[in-house]
Amino acid sequence: MNNIKKYLSVLLVFISILAYKPVSAQSIPQNMSNVNVDDLSDDQIRQLLQNAQSQGVSDAQLLQLAQNRNLPTAQIQRLQARITEVRRKDGNTANYGGGNNADTISQSRRANYQQGDTSRQNNRIDVFKELQPKIFGASLFRNNNPNTFQPNLKIATPVNYVVGPDDQLTINVYGNSVANWNLTVSPEGNINIPGVGIVNVAGKTIERATEQIKSKLATNNYAIGRGTNVQVNVGNIRSISVSLQGELAKPGTYTLSSLSSVFNALYAAGGPNDIGSFRQIQVRRNNKVIRHLDLYDLLVNGSQKDNIVLQDQDVVYVPAYDKRVELKGEVKIPGLFETLPNETLQDLLRFSGGFTDRAYTPRIKVIQVSGQQYRFKDIFEKDYKTYIPLRGDKFTISRIIDRYENRVTINGAVFMPGDFELQDGLTVSQLIKNAGGLKEDAFTGRGSITRLNPDNSTYQLSFSIQDAMTKASADIVLQREDSVSITSKFDLHDKYKVTIKGQVRKPGDFAYADSMKVADLIIKAGGFSEGASPKRIEVSRRIYDSDPTIKDSKVAQVFSVNVDTNLKFADIIFSLKPFDIVSVYSQPGYEIQKIVKVEGEVIYPGYYTIQKKNEKISDLVARAGGLTASADVDGGSLKRDNEAVLGVDKNKIDTTELNRERNERLKRFQGTYTAKDKDSVKTTTDTAQLRNNYIGINLKKILQGAGTGDDLILENGDVLRVPKQQQLVRVNGEVLYPSAIVYTGGKNFRGYVLNAGGYAPKALKRGAYIVYPNGTVKGTSKFLFFNIHPKVKPGSEIFIPKKLPGNNNTAQLILGFATGLASLGAIVVSLVISSKR
Repeated sequence: MNNIKKYLSVLLVFISILAYKPVSAQSIPQNMSNVNVDDLSDDQIRQLLQNAQSQGVSDAQLLQLAQNRNLPTAQIQRLQARITEVRRKDGNTANYGGGNNADTISQSRRANYQQGDTSRQNNRIDVFKELQPKIFGASLFRNNNPNTFQPNLKIATPVNYVVGPDDQLTINVYGNSVANWNLTVSPEGNINIPGVGIVNVAGKTIERATEQIKSKLATNNYAIGRGTNVQVNVGNIRSISVSLQGELAKPGTYTLSSLSSVFNALYAAGGPNDIGSFRQIQVRRNNKVIRHLDLYDLLVNGSQKDNIVLQDQDVVYVPAYDKRVELKGEVKIPGLFETLPNETLQDLLRFSGGFTDRAYTPRIKVIQVSGQQYRFKDIFEKDYKTYIPLRGDKFTISRIIDRYENRVTINGAVFMPGDFELQDGLTVSQLIKNAGGLKEDAFTGRGSITRLNPDNSTYQLSFSIQDAMTKASADIVLQREDSVSITSKFDLHDKYKVTIKGQVRKPGDFAYADSMKVADLIIKAGGFSEGASPKRIEVSRRIYDSDPTIKDSKVAQVFSVNVDTNLKFADIIFSLKPFDIVSVYSQPGYEIQKIVKVEGEVIYPGYYTIQKKNEKISDLVARAGGLTASADVDGGSLKRDNEAVLGVDKNKIDTTELNRERNERLKRFQGTYTAKDKDSVKTTTDTAQLRNNYIGINLKKILQGAGTGDDLILENGDVLRVPKQQQLVRVNGEVLYPSAIVYTGGKNFRGYVLNAGGYAPKALKRGAYIVYPNGTVKGTSKFLFFNIHPKVKPGSEIFIPKKLPGNNNTAQLILGFATGLASLGAIVVSLVISSKR
C-alpha cells in the first residue's frame, strides 16, 4: 500500500510538471477601465499597432484583448476609430496584424507554446504596454547601453578620493631629488616607502594622504618645497562592495569600482522598480544615513549635487514611494510622478515639461480618491501654486476645442480663396476685396452664404453678388464661421468640348475655344492621316429645338466644310461650336495595299499584293507560277479571318485597332462556348474553325473552271496553302491509341478507327467527323440505328468526340430502344406477310 501511495505521488508530481505553463507578460490581466483613448498620442497608437503586428494579433483580436481587460465599450469603439485615423494619416490602410496571415501566425505561436517553447513565451511583450502610464524617470534605467553611468577611470584622481586597502599609490619625487615608487596599500591601511618608513593613508582623502607623504619625506632629508616636489596619484583603482536594497529591479550586493557614485550603483541594479521611490533614496554608511538622493534633481534640473562617491560596505536603500499621481493629456511628458510633501501642482507641471501648444490651461480636471469611490474636481489656474496633490490623483489636461472664434471663409471664383479674420462689421463686399476681388469668370447673379444656426446646424443664405458689390443696402454683415461661395460661370454648364473622328492622326475629344476653326481642330488632332481628304469634311451640331411631334424632324445639323490641304490659314467664316463632331473622310479611290500569301506546292510561294478588287484564287495561283508536280490539288485550302463570326467592323482602316478588336472578340467567343460545355461537340468544332479560320474550297474545280462561283475573290490577309500529296490519315479524340495511319485505298472509316485501337468507352460514335485537307468538315449521318460515316481521303483527320454527361435516365433509354425495336419488328413482319400475299 505504501508503494502504491508512493507511485501515485510521483505520478501526480509528473502530471503537474506536464501541466505547468509559464505565464507570459501578455496573459497577466491588467485593468484598463480608466484608459481614455482620446488622451493617447498618435505615436502611442502606432506603437500599439507595431506590438500587435509583432505578436501576430489582428485588429479584431486586439479589440477583444482590450475588452478582456475591462476597456469600456465606448472606448473600444474610439480605439478602433483612432487606429483607422492613424493609418489614414500614415497613408496605410493595411491591417497590421490581420487577415489569414495573422491567424496563421497566431496558430503557429500557439503550437510553439503547446510544445513547451517557453523561451518564446517569455519573450512575448504586452501589446498594451504603450497604453499604460509611464513612470517618470524609469526610462533612465531601462535602456540597454552598458556604458551608461559607468565611471571614467581615465581621469586624474579626484582630490576627495578616499584611499583604502588594495589601492596602488604612485609617488613621483622630482627636482633636486628624484624617486618613483608604486606602493600598494596594505590591509592595515599602510604604505611602506623604501628608505623612508611606514605611512598610514587608509580612510584619508588623496589630498590628505599626499600631505602626510610629503611630511614624511621632509623628515627624511628630502628637500620638499626647496627645489623638490612630490606628486601622488592612484594607479590601479580598487574594487568596493556595495549593497543595494529595497524596491529595485535587481537588488543585491555589487562589486564596483571605488570611483563609482550612487547613480552608477543604481544603474547596475536596474534602478527603482514599479513601486520604488525615485525621490527618497538613502545612502547608509556605518549604519547611518549620510545622504538623501532625489533623482528628480538630475531628471528635471540636471543636478548631481547628492551623487556622492561610494565607499566599501556602503548601503544604497530605495524605499517604496509614498505618494504618486498621474498627469495625462496635453503635457509634454505625461506619466506617473512622485511628489514630496508641500510640492504643488505647479511643481508637477514643471516636472512634466509644461503644457503643450494645444493645451487648455485655465482649468485642469482631477480625479481624486474619496473613501471607497472617486470624485471629480476642477482646479483653476490661480490655484496651481497652492494645490497640494493627494495620493492617487489623476490630472487630465484637456485640449483646446477645434473651432475658431473669428473665422470666415470664402471659396470659388476669387483670386485668393481661404480663411480670413472676422473683423467688426465685415461685409461680403469687404471679404471679396480681402480675397483679391472677383475673377473674370465669376457668376455675379447669385452667391451663397452657409451660416450656422444656434444649434450648429447650417442654413443657406442667397444674395446677389452684383448688388452686394454696388449697393450698400444689399451688402450683408458676416458672422463667425460664415462660408461665402462664389460660383464660376464654367461650373454652371458642361465642360465645352469638340470631337474629331476619322482620318486624322489623333482622333478624340478636345477643349473648345471661341472662334475655333475646323483646321485648328485638325492641327490639335495631329493633322491629316495618309489618304485623308480635305474636301467635304462634315461637321454635325446639336439641335436644341427639334420638334418631337414630327416624325422626320432633324436631330442634328450637318455642315460640309473644305479646308486647305496644307492647313494654311484661310479666311473661313465657319466656326465650331461646343459639342460639334467633325468627321474627316478618306480620298475617293484611296486604298491601302492588301497582302495575300501562297504556301506550299507552287512554283513561287510567298507574299503577293492584290492588284485589282476582283482578283481571285485562280489569278493568284497563276501569278505564283502554277502548281508543282507533287502538289495535292484536292488538299488546297484557304485561310481567312472569320470576321463575320467575330463581328469585326470591316470598314476600319486602322489595321492595329482591327487586329486588337478581332483578338478580343475571338477570346470572348471561345470563352463563352468553353464555359458552356468543354465536352460539347459543337464547341470543339466551332472553336477549331475559329482557331484555324479555314474556308473549304475545291481547288481542283477552281483551276479547271477559272472565274466560276467557287473561285473566291481574295481579301487582305488570305493564305492559300497547297500541300504535298498526302499519305497519312490521323485519328484523334476518344480512341484507345490516337495515331497517324498510312492511307490505304478502299479502307473505310471504321478500319482507320480500329487501327487506332478502336473506340474508347466514352466515345460518341454518332458525333464522329472528318476534317479534310482543304479545310472542309463532314460529319456522321444516321439512317435508322446505323451510323453512316463520311469517306476518308489522304491527309484527312478523323476526330471522335466524347459523350456528353448523362442525365441518369437509363431506364427511359432502354424503354425507348425497346419501343423502337418492337416497331421495327412489326414493320418487318408486315412486309413479310404482304410479300407472301
